[in-house]
Amino acid sequence: IQHDSFDYDTMTFVGNMSDGHPLYINSRFYNSDLKIVTGFIEPHFFAGFSGGPKAILPGLCDINTIMHNHNAERIASDKATWAITEGNPVWENIREGARLVNPDFLINVALNTEDKISAVFAGSWEDTHRKGYLFVKQHAMQKVTQPYDIVITTNSGYPLDMNLYQAVKGMSTAAQIVKDGGTIIIAAECSEGIPYGSHYHQILKRATTPSELFDLISKNTETEPEQWQVQIQTRIQKRADVYLYSNLSDKEVEEAMLKPCHGIEKLLKEKGGIVAVLPKGPQTIPYIERD
Repeated sequence: IQHDSFDYDTMTFVGNMSDGHPLYINSRFYNSDLKIVTGFIEPHFFAGFSGGPKAILPGLCDINTIMHNHNAERIASDKATWAITEGNPVWENIREGARLVNPDFLINVALNTEDKISAVFAGSWEDTHRKGYLFVKQHAMQKVTQPYDIVITTNSGYPLDMNLYQAVKGMSTAAQIVKDGGTIIIAAECSEGIPYGSHYHQILKRATTPSELFDLISKNTETEPEQWQVQIQTRIQKRADVYLYSNLSDKEVEEAMLKPCHGIEKLLKEKGGIVAVLPKGPQTIPYIERD
């Protein structure tokens, strides 16, 4: 079955969420005698973790619910970030949707840096996913004791760095430990461009500065596809300079309101300061240990 979130004829209304929003779920799944969800667990840059209830929302729900979940107000929360569940409005909305559906069983896996299975979690969906993400948090998060002047990151190479849209995840990884006013350098090939003509690309054209675009999105009452990616990117750019080392032309990079980097070593010499390097990008999430 290939779920189509736009095709309401293939979905069933399962109830209203606590804010009154109606939830529709793929009918063949919802009406099944045994509902099993699968997936893999990794830190997610605004939903806390993947896997678990994300198989339901956004995996099997309607497009309006996806947009509702990804709205500017939720994304703006400082809790809507890597490895946070409780208090994260994106995560809590996802969990609420899954509770309305209440799948019977969950099978999730954790992967290592070679994309091989490192752990398997199976059982009741909510408790089992919690055990899984606590395991992943222990193994995929790395604490540091201070913020850095410069953070060099990637988006874990191809295919994860095939376009700039995906590379925002790598920027978000670096943003966890960069100083205010610092520098992020992300190496991402972007072999498929921005991608051109995408919603992300079109939204990037609506302003001339990150702050202006961030403010425009923050005022949106209607959620557009991919606006969350621009919201996160521009929020990062309000705190730090972001340089992109890629196959994109300088014009393309600058149109995305980023700064082109022609040589990382040269840029490091120009900038100076304490440097952190995240060679695997979002496969290992750093965080600052607070007192």
